[in-house]
Amino acid sequence: MMYHTPFVFIFNEINDNLLELAKTIFKNIIKTSSLHALTINDVGTVIGGGTPSKKVPKYWNGNIPWISPKDLSNHPNVFTSHGENSITQNGLDHSSTKILPKKTVLFSSRAPIGYISIANNEITTNQGFKSVIPNKNYPFWFIYELLKSETPKIINEANGSTFKEISGGKLKQHKICIPTSIEVIKYNSIFLPIFEKIQQSEKEIDKLNQIKDILLNKFF
Repeated sequence: MMYHTPFVFIFNEINDNLLELAKTIFKNIIKTSSLHALTINDVGTVIGGGTPSKKVPKYWNGNIPWISPKDLSNHPNVFTSHGENSITQNGLDHSSTKILPKKTVLFSSRAPIGYISIANNEITTNQGFKSVIPNKNYPFWFIYELLKSETPKIINEANGSTFKEISGGKLKQHKICIPTSIEVIKYNSIFLPIFEKIQQSEKEIDKLNQIKDILLNKFF
């Protein structure tokens, strides 16, 4: 059983409340705004990932963060900096993965569909992601909330017998009804502090967990 300090529980509870608040405000925006029919491709650039060959050691253990859906399963944070593995420039050059910029919304497209996180820094992913780089008209927080709300519909559009997967092409053409970018930007002053607070809380949780691990290794 994983042990959490009381402070970790407090930070987690704060984040849960902030996420619920963001979800409620987002729903209200959709409910009260004049909506326009668009696609995911209209609000951001959909980018897939890839995996360098595991048979080539020089592709791995570099300084480029690389994540799989398993990483988001093990650490379901709103913001993600890295996973268990990293790749080298050589691995990047010899695979289909691409460097995604900070604030890219990471979206797992299979096994399962719908893990969502925001890139804390430049990052790469395996082929189990179809991530969305927000365009200049729609901020990252909007894409994050949009993908969360659209996930059930996206799953219904997925194909696959062994496990469902949404292709990059299908995700790009997934239909959405959303406010204009001008209307969305009005809410930046509300959403940015919410997500900044979540980001800071997650950093504090990471620090506390590191301290806990050091103490456990020292005394037990």
